Amino acid sequence: MESSGLHLLPMASSYRGDLSPACVQCKEGRKMVLFVTGLCRFRCFYCPVSPNRNQIDGIYANERRVTCDDDVLAEARAIGAAGTGITGGDPLGVVDRVEHYVRLLKNEFGPEHNIHLYTHEPNPEKLQRLATAGLDEFRLHIPHYLWGPLSGSGGAYRAVLEAAPAWGIRRGVEIPVLPEKEAELRRLLVTLDEIGVDFVNLNELEFSETNEDQLHERGYRVDPWNGWGVRGSRAVAERVVRESRLSVPVHYCSSRFKDGVQLKQRLIRRAERTAPAFAHRTADGTVVLGIVEASGRGDFARWSSRVAKRARLGVEDYRVDPARRRVELDPAILRRVARRLPWPAFEVEVYPTEDALEVERNPLNSSARVKTGAVVGGT
Repeated sequence: MESSGLHLLPMASSYRGDLSPACVQCKEGRKMVLFVTGLCRFRCFYCPVSPNRNQIDGIYANERRVTCDDDVLAEARAIGAAGTGITGGDPLGVVDRVEHYVRLLKNEFGPEHNIHLYTHEPNPEKLQRLATAGLDEFRLHIPHYLWGPLSGSGGAYRAVLEAAPAWGIRRGVEIPVLPEKEAELRRLLVTLDEIGVDFVNLNELEFSETNEDQLHERGYRVDPWNGWGVRGSRAVAERVVRESRLSVPVHYCSSRFKDGVQLKQRLIRRAERTAPAFAHRTADGTVVLGIVEASGRGDFARWSSRVAKRARLGVEDYRVDPARRRVELDPAILRRVARRLPWPAFEVEVYPTEDALEVERNPLNSSARVKTGAVVGGT
């Protein structure tokens, strides 16, 4: 829908002007997220980065733990990525690493592979270096206590945004919407319009496992109608976008849009490319499998052959997962044969990601029910 230049997206997101090309790819699920480090010297009180990544120097391509360049390229191919978003932590804290990945991705997938970067650090030398390497766009996170005319302490952010066009790179600002900072946010938007930035992205402030204590201490509360979003954040963002009469494109991205559209589309794309033919793919992007789990630590290859023989499976009807010590097959077939198998058999719904995060698990035979009961009883 469109009304007087206002574009409405699913899950209460909206924008005026043109979306960044990187945002277009994100909403279509065609953007790989390359998390290059959890380290960040800014330590914003609202940082939502999960505890297993926050202030930890690890690398992830989507959900895949990266140990070598092939991990990054394999994950990009697994979703048919048209671009990559580099994030953290603060990527400019490991600028050598970022430059390596920018060159790697451009060399492998060509100049049309769109790469954007999110950073707190207004460092012109590092950003110009990355622009030379092939970075297409950067998004500055301006601290909330500097929102306004970007003079004095905010001058470094203004200087980078004004200098960037000479480097041949798109530049924007991406910040969370703090509901009590509406006046300051509006003053900042006027400043960014004067500078002529390419876009502004406003993210819904949201609770996470990492930031919930600090958000509660500052008086923030969950919006009961909006998932984990902070009460008031969405209302301010919608009002700012709706009332904006500035030239700078302004985009509000809700927390539900990130999960219900961006992530969902990426999961669907990955399932299409990586799920076995016998798996059942759902409309939400998850995958339903039948699994038979090995008992004990014996010869896994010999055991998996026994499972295939007992269930009368052809070579295309199943696959083995040595790391998880299980055989995967069509859930409909497993439901028919599970009762005559002596090993635990389950129907599971999983994300089609490298970590195969499990959403649901249903036991299909007595061995599975015994195993499930033992787990429950031991908690």
